Amino acid sequence: MKSNAWWRALVTRIWLLILLMWAAGACAQSRILATPGAMQLEGSAGGGLVPWAVIGSYASEDEWGASAALTAVQVNDFSLTQASVLLGFDERWEVSYAHQTLRLGNQGAADLAQATAGAFPNLTIEQDIFGVKGRITGNLIYGALPQISAGLQYKINHNADISTQVLGARSTRGVDYYVAASKLYLDALWGRNILVNGTLRHSRANQLGLLGFGGDRNSAWMGEVSMAVLLNRHWAVGVEYRQKPDLLNSVREDAWADAFVAWFPSKRVTLVAAYADLGNIALWDAQRGWYLSLQINN
Repeated sequence: MKSNAWWRALVTRIWLLILLMWAAGACAQSRILATPGAMQLEGSAGGGLVPWAVIGSYASEDEWGASAALTAVQVNDFSLTQASVLLGFDERWEVSYAHQTLRLGNQGAADLAQATAGAFPNLTIEQDIFGVKGRITGNLIYGALPQISAGLQYKINHNADISTQVLGARSTRGVDYYVAASKLYLDALWGRNILVNGTLRHSRANQLGLLGFGGDRNSAWMGEVSMAVLLNRHWAVGVEYRQKPDLLNSVREDAWADAFVAWFPSKRVTLVAAYADLGNIALWDAQRGWYLSLQINN
């Protein structure tokens, strides 16, 4: 199992590096700087935690473009790394893929081994997420109507034994459905532009799916919000909040929140840094720490 996981991680990173080099040489640059946002924690275009209605890459009508990102999250007892890619078509369609690896720190591994009588001496979880998003109506900048998009994320957890055998998750796979609305308000705050996004999601995913899918309670629709202030053409600051399904009686799942800074030095590069509060995760409370994502766009 460890050998297979190592090979999957290696192949994913090699593929990503190839795509990064390829994307750097592409030329779909029609859209305004920063308008595609960044690639969020499940691979879709948006903020760090929340998918937005925007379509990823800088491709506009009659164009296609690509973006690729490497993301790391470090909280008290866990580390999460992600390699993700997306393609945007005609500023209307987006397809994405993300490969996540969650690892437990030394103290957390000792706590887990004690709690499970040594049945799980360590914890490494890998997950694949395949996403698609389509713009329904509206425009991010022009007109009164916000841009409205609908999407789904199909998730496959490759190491869900502890989730299904100990925590009570029902499945190793699941699909999230969401509808998002985004609008950029020009000169809205002391001459600065403000982006506001609201997302409504239906999900059975426990902690994004890293703790399996389904449980003792029924899934429901949940709200997610983001707001960003563009300080100038290259810098933005913002906050995000994301409700979570909390389906397992055995462990509590809290809402997630972050405060972020995004830098857009050019259309080729996006860098996002954030302070994230992920609340309770399985046996561990108060999981807080940093988020960092480097993205290459064409």
